[in-house]
Amino acid sequence: VQIIESGGGLVQPGGSLRLSCAASGISFPRYVARWYRQAPGNQRELVAQIAPTYDTNYADAVTGRFTISRDDTAQTAHLQMNDLKSEDTAVYFCALFDGTTYWGQGTQVTVSS
Repeated sequence: VQIIESGGGLVQPGGSLRLSCAASGISFPRYVARWYRQAPGNQRELVAQIAPTYDTNYADAVTGRFTISRDDTAQTAHLQMNDLKSEDTAVYFCALFDGTTYWGQGTQVTVSS
């Protein structure tokens, strides 16, 4: 199983980024796709998830600003992040869950002027 995140970087407050998660070696459509983040000194927190049914859930802190999506044919998941704030700065991890959780290595998002 391989999960690779991309799309992180440095962005100014109010800006946007789109994170991507590409999975291989796994039957992607069966899995809940999740994005977590971990800021320095903080615990890893769930940001958003999308079920195989395409039902979505978001953390209160990102509701209305972030959108999670999935493309089962391409075995990818995305996190569109708009109106970014300094408190969104963290390493963002993609995870696939079906009883067992498979993790990517993470991608750094830094929101700073």
